[in-house]
Parts: sequence; structure tokens; C-alpha cells
Amino acid sequence: MIAHARDRLNDDFSNPLRLSIMGSLQAVDEADFKSLKEALGASDSVLSRHLSALEAGGYVQIKKGYVGKRPRTWAKLTSTGHKAFAQHVQALKEITGLM
Repeated sequence: MIAHARDRLNDDFSNPLRLSIMGSLQAVDEADFKSLKEALGASDSVLSRHLSALEAGGYVQIKKGYVGKRPRTWAKLTSTGHKAFAQHVQALKEITGLM
């Protein structure tokens, strides 16, 4: 029996905000927390929670530092994150017939 494309969807990206985070990060080298927050319309706590979950899954790398005296947080996709997201998007395309 041939597996259906839905079997290749990544459950870690089933939350709309996580999917949005992954989509935003795949298009850039890295993004700062404030830019992600504004682009996605998420609160600090919700964005932080989802970034932490994606980091725990090995999909996102979080870097903390300073710009001048102000603390900053940056996020970027790992190579695992790029690959997993590409596979997820491919499965979505197959399911929706947008191949």
C-alpha cells in the first residue's frame, strides 16, 4: 500500500503559528525576535513558547546577545529545520494538488 502524503506531514508544524515561524525563517538567514513578533502578530510569551518548542525539536537555533546595551534574541532554521520544513511543504503541495 502506498502511503498518503498526509503521512509525511510534520506534527511539529501543525500549529499555525509554528508553521508561520518556519515559513518566515526559511526565507531569511536569521530574524530577530521583535521582527518575528511584529510580522506574525504574536505576543512575546506565545512566540517565545513556540520558538522554544521548535528549538527543542532541533528545527530552530536561538541566539541571544546584545546590540549596544539592549538584549536581543535571534532565531534561524537549522539544517534539520530546513529539510523538515521542505518535506512538510512538499507533502502539503501533494495533498492540495499544487505540485
